[in-house]
Amino acid sequence: MMRNRRVVIVGAGFGGLQAAQSLANSGADVLLIDRNNYHTFVPLLYQVATGQIEPEYIAYPIRTILRRSFFKYQKPQVQFLMTEVEHIDFSGQVVKTTNGAINYDFLVLATGSRTQFWGVSGAEEYAFSMRSLDEAVALRNQIFSCFEQAIQESDATRRQQLLTFIIVGGGATGVELAGALVEMLRGCLRRDYPTIDFREVRIILVQTGDRLLVELPKKLGVHTYKKLHQLGVEVYLQTRVSQVTDGFVHLENEEIIPSKTVIWTAGLEANLPGVSEELAVAHKGKIVVHPTLQVLEHPNVYAVGDLAYVEQNGKSLSGVAPEALQQGVAVARNIRLQIRGKSPKPFNYFNKGRLAIIGCYSGVGKIGAVAFTGFLAWLMWLGVHLVYLPGYRSRLLILLTWLHTYLFSDRHVRVIISPKRKRVHNPQADVHYLQESR
Repeated sequence: MMRNRRVVIVGAGFGGLQAAQSLANSGADVLLIDRNNYHTFVPLLYQVATGQIEPEYIAYPIRTILRRSFFKYQKPQVQFLMTEVEHIDFSGQVVKTTNGAINYDFLVLATGSRTQFWGVSGAEEYAFSMRSLDEAVALRNQIFSCFEQAIQESDATRRQQLLTFIIVGGGATGVELAGALVEMLRGCLRRDYPTIDFREVRIILVQTGDRLLVELPKKLGVHTYKKLHQLGVEVYLQTRVSQVTDGFVHLENEEIIPSKTVIWTAGLEANLPGVSEELAVAHKGKIVVHPTLQVLEHPNVYAVGDLAYVEQNGKSLSGVAPEALQQGVAVARNIRLQIRGKSPKPFNYFNKGRLAIIGCYSGVGKIGAVAFTGFLAWLMWLGVHLVYLPGYRSRLLILLTWLHTYLFSDRHVRVIISPKRKRVHNPQADVHYLQESR
């Protein structure tokens, strides 16, 4: 009796999770691997960092998402394994993890991206990145800790350092974070810290290019700049960070800005695990793939999301969540075709539009040839992200939280939680690692 083909998917982000769900009734045995047992809804991480929503609202258990596959079919064809991938052997078709080796017939790489610091000295050591729940919570702790320290600080220079927040990167994440900080200042922070002179608080957005939101039409970037300026955000265009030190940001124009909170949203690079051979890579370390999303050197290996370099109409895709979701569906379709002995088909991304939220009831967007700004874009952004969020409970809780936030100008997640760490021995892996105690 011929065994079922095994499909191993590494990474439970948007692309990997979608591929696993789309392969549920393919006849193949599907194994989804991730270091966490939850899927993170990355577009809302900045709201965790700014105290608007609880971290658990955007972290949805992977097994719950896959549960429908278990009930629909007599034998579960999609299984999940929480482990760390250490190495991938393409010639042997083996994924080596901390819990052992796993053979595969088809492999889907969906390990996403990590923060790119562009070789800026001190950025990785002293700047806050925001690619995971832990990093978002750490940033939230930092923001509120700065205000707690500022009300006790008598030295004006050190107080200014605590009350200056610098965001490096003028893409969607940087803009959304800047707007959210403004909303915090106008709402809960002003009421919580009445002794602080809020004219001392500075929010600075540093962008290397000549405009914000380069992925959208120029006029929307110009509108975003004007809106942030009206909100009190200092926007530095055509400015590069040369160095980040403990408490200071050094610019290439030799200006030095004192700040205890530097938030790095300036770029991402592919997060490729260790592999047995070099793969063809492009900009930001992305794996070059065929139009079918197959890795050039291996027809039974696919790459999706931020890990894959995909061109369409002469331009590379930007790596947003809708692209990864559609790639997940396309990869599942192509693996089904290969199992049946047929040739895979090229992937074609259908762009439904782009939206970005500025904050304070304002946003920008482009759908088709129509570009628009203001309240409608802001409302559409909220609606789209609410629809894509997995789980009815999470949607309801976030909807109620948004209503509370915008009706009362308040943010209820303002606790500072400093994680205490302890050493735990793992006899199975024979390594020591740090585990957060709750």
